[in-house]
Amino acid sequence: MRILSGIQPTGILHIGNYFGMMRPAIALQDEGEALYFIADYHALTSIRDPAVLRENSRRVALDFLAWILSTVTPVSRLELAHSYKDKIARGAAAAAGLFTYPVLMAADILIYDSDIVPVGKDQKQHLEITRDIATRINETFGSKGEGEVLKLPEARIQAQTEVVPGIDGQKMSKSYGNTIDIFGDEKETRKRVMSIVTDSTPVETPKDPDTSTIVQLYALIASKDEVDEMRDQFRKGGRGYGDFKKQLFEKLWDYFAPMRRRRDEILRHKDYVESVLAQGAQRANSIAGEVMKRVRQAVGL
Repeated sequence: MRILSGIQPTGILHIGNYFGMMRPAIALQDEGEALYFIADYHALTSIRDPAVLRENSRRVALDFLAWILSTVTPVSRLELAHSYKDKIARGAAAAAGLFTYPVLMAADILIYDSDIVPVGKDQKQHLEITRDIATRINETFGSKGEGEVLKLPEARIQAQTEVVPGIDGQKMSKSYGNTIDIFGDEKETRKRVMSIVTDSTPVETPKDPDTSTIVQLYALIASKDEVDEMRDQFRKGGRGYGDFKKQLFEKLWDYFAPMRRRRDEILRHKDYVESVLAQGAQRANSIAGEVMKRVRQAVGL
């Protein structure tokens, strides 16, 4: 089984990236062959500085497949994309790149014959669009007895990390400015945690743990007993939100400490990163080449 997962290089990694995409994707390595990619072209829908993306790879095969997929994708299907409508509502320019983003995402997934794609709840619709596009390609260009042109992938969603809340209670996202960075310095990380939005319930009054962003974030990194204890303390009253935020910060800071150390080690050996990327690209390009050969033959190119 082949598992595919990607992340956009639109900014510094935050805990929403880790719990929503990175940790689940890494765990899936035990179930099959895993491929991870940096979605540099996707980032062009929100990044306009060419210097940021100048070193990104030029994925000709991917672009070519995206063009082929776009020829069978109905405009009406793209108009229903939640992500597009949400970004437009928040003030993003109605650019063609943003509108056709689901097609590029579909190309990323389909070019590697992916079986399983771990996605957040908000990305599930994009995978449904991917399956619709692949089905149209198969119905339009497939030949009986020769199998499918493109494989139909399945979504894998972890219920407990469907949406990681940001400091304002919305989904944690760089575009919303509500993130807590994984590798931020201690002072800034503490500041972000302490700025989590809460209500005005007095210290002595019981509080509802079911609606608390603090509890939701704490549950991602603490044991079940620790979470149950925090929830009990919320209900009893006598502790303010500030105390709970301090408790959350300490847990977060300790949780990511080994990763910060490992990151520092890797930064001292820059050739290691380049080597891993080169090996991964060779492996991925080999798979993509076979898929593109199959697609070109099917469509008559």
